[in-house]
Amino acid sequence: MDAIRRHSLLIIILGSMIVTLATGLRHGFGLFLEPMSSELGWGRGVFATALAIQNLLWGLSQPFAGALADRFGAARVVVVGGAFYTLGLVLMGISESPLGMTLSAGVLIGLGLSGTTFSVILGAVGRAVAPEKRSMAMGMVSAAGSFGQFAMLPGTLGLLGWLGWSAALLAMGAIAALMLPLGAMLRDRPSAKATSDISLATALNEASNHRGFWLLSLGFFVCGFQVTFIGVHLPGYLFDSGIAVHVGSTVLALVGLFNIFGTYAAGWLGGHYSKPRLLTWLYLIRGVVIALFLLTPLSPPSAYLFGIAMGLLWLSTVPLTNGIVASVFGVQHLSMLGGIVFLFHQLGSFLGVWLGGYLYDIHGDYDMVWNIAILLSVAAAALHWFINEQPINRTTPSEISA
Repeated sequence: MDAIRRHSLLIIILGSMIVTLATGLRHGFGLFLEPMSSELGWGRGVFATALAIQNLLWGLSQPFAGALADRFGAARVVVVGGAFYTLGLVLMGISESPLGMTLSAGVLIGLGLSGTTFSVILGAVGRAVAPEKRSMAMGMVSAAGSFGQFAMLPGTLGLLGWLGWSAALLAMGAIAALMLPLGAMLRDRPSAKATSDISLATALNEASNHRGFWLLSLGFFVCGFQVTFIGVHLPGYLFDSGIAVHVGSTVLALVGLFNIFGTYAAGWLGGHYSKPRLLTWLYLIRGVVIALFLLTPLSPPSAYLFGIAMGLLWLSTVPLTNGIVASVFGVQHLSMLGGIVFLFHQLGSFLGVWLGGYLYDIHGDYDMVWNIAILLSVAAAALHWFINEQPINRTTPSEISA
């Protein structure tokens, strides 16, 4: 039993470190929008399109990365993903054309993220810990991603001011390379708890015929739209309003700081209360927070308060959403099924970041996208209300447990 506990703890620690690096580096991309677009003579649509492709490819490749992790373990997937991530940052740092930006920031980093973030890591964690501790463990790892955003954003801003955008991206590539040895040590055991004989095809069939799976996926679409639009375009929105650049980076850092508490709390609450109901309230509160931010006169204090409030709600969806997938379908194919749900998150991310840049270039502001984000909060709240997280009934023996 002690060996099992030590293995579970090692998976949680290594997984947390990998997610910290992957998400921490990614959340700094919004700081490069203005300097790269200005120096290279691009409209914001070029940068936004590259990041939109990143999010889309991340989502499209995530189910396949998850299936590979379920079959062969997370270590190999993380190492390959980390290599793509590192190469993408290096090439992004030397990009001087829209095509180079798309291939580096879009394609390579998108593939890298699919192997180094939540679906793969939380799948490994879900298999390693006991069912009654699963929600809390997922909350802890998700909180680590929030810590990465808080801890690394000031460093990214410092690198940007010290070295300029090109050299800063090269330095970030060196930091991303740390994911390779960490991933190699992530000795996930895919078969350790897979005592059922549920095939991949059967798991896909179960999910495709489960109404709650599609409601959960559509709800996660909304999460992706909101957080990616805010994460990429909020610094530019504040800059356009005459607020100093460092305020935007501080707001994103506050999002990361308070997200630590939000995701940890969500993981704990998910182990004691209905996860679908918690998600309903989370999305409703998000809509209220965005509306208040827009109605309040914009200033550095109001921006900081927005960052704190959004931080508490930012990645709180992740342990709850993945927890529902594990509760309903079990852990044998958790990375793959979670990857499909995450695909919808990334479709929302693609639309949020691309639509933000597209409508900004047309209208010169983000007003329409903010209003869409509020309406989507209401829709997501309604969708989650009708999700049942009870395990599905199977005619064959199953390892499923909530």
